[in-house]
Amino acid sequence: TDTASESSYSLGRIKKSPSSLTNLSGSSGMASLSSVSGSLMSIYSADFGNVDVKGNIQFAIDYVEQLNELQIFICQCKDLAVADVKRQRSDPYVKTYLLPEKYKLGKRKTSVKKKTFNPVYNEILRYKIEKGLLKDQSLNISVWHNDTFGRNSFLGEVELDLGTWDWNDKSNKQINWFPLKPRTSTMALKLENRGEMKLALQYVPHPVGGKKTLSTGEVHIWVKECHDLPLLRGNRLNSFIKCTILPDTSRKSRQKTRTVAKTTNPVFNHTMVYDGFRPEDLKEACIELTVWDHNKLANHFLGGLRIGLGTGKSYGTTVDWMDSTSDETALWEKMMNSPNTWIEDTLPLRML
Repeated sequence: TDTASESSYSLGRIKKSPSSLTNLSGSSGMASLSSVSGSLMSIYSADFGNVDVKGNIQFAIDYVEQLNELQIFICQCKDLAVADVKRQRSDPYVKTYLLPEKYKLGKRKTSVKKKTFNPVYNEILRYKIEKGLLKDQSLNISVWHNDTFGRNSFLGEVELDLGTWDWNDKSNKQINWFPLKPRTSTMALKLENRGEMKLALQYVPHPVGGKKTLSTGEVHIWVKECHDLPLLRGNRLNSFIKCTILPDTSRKSRQKTRTVAKTTNPVFNHTMVYDGFRPEDLKEACIELTVWDHNKLANHFLGGLRIGLGTGKSYGTTVDWMDSTSDETALWEKMMNSPNTWIEDTLPLRML
């Protein structure tokens, strides 16, 4: 559920997709009322803000010189928040990362404890790493509710700066309680180093060669390349990009690039065109671009962008996908204000 495979998406999609996406504006595939509350990203991405963080976690850390190993002994948690309000339960597990080299050493996870706010783990999570390298690292320990459909809820975290950690202090080797803290947005951005995408957008209000009565324009999306994509498995990456114009999640709205093999810096040079945009539709729509690692068994989500005004609303309805960052919003606004002109930028991919 952490890797967010496409197969889990199709499961969740059956419940999510409304059958009433036939309200189209003009000749477009744009739904004029957002009856879609979520989208591809929301189904996978974790919930960071929906649970009020509370409770504590008990753990100890030690460096074992003989093994060149950092060991994190996760004991237990106490008084965790309720993640599943309907069923009044949480199924918590603990996850660790060494930052900022998140992908080099990967995450470690405990087992999942079902139906408890006071889980007991008594598990050791291990990292093979030279002691000297730890001075540039932070240890991030986070607690999560494990959801069957892959939308895990964040229950709190603790972060330790290993650069200032005294490994010789005996009290630092003891098992201690730490209060769980909510995630701050800056920390979340630091956590999610997912590479970046170079792209250009253009709004064409009156396309040439269309019907003379056509009062709607086109949005052109030129996906140029990606840089520094994360390696999720081994040292191979075969990536492609999918595009959807929200709120329309119908098949008609989905386009994708070819797959570029064996590189973390793929060049796509692929242009996608979406028609049926009245100028007022630009304020309500959002381009969702997602990057995937292609695998025979399941495609794995790497990161994405949501480019729109980021108002939190679409056609008067509150939606969770209208959450563009300031950089994403700036690109969309420049495109709206400069018709018939390519507007280019390189934006950081994010988990959303």
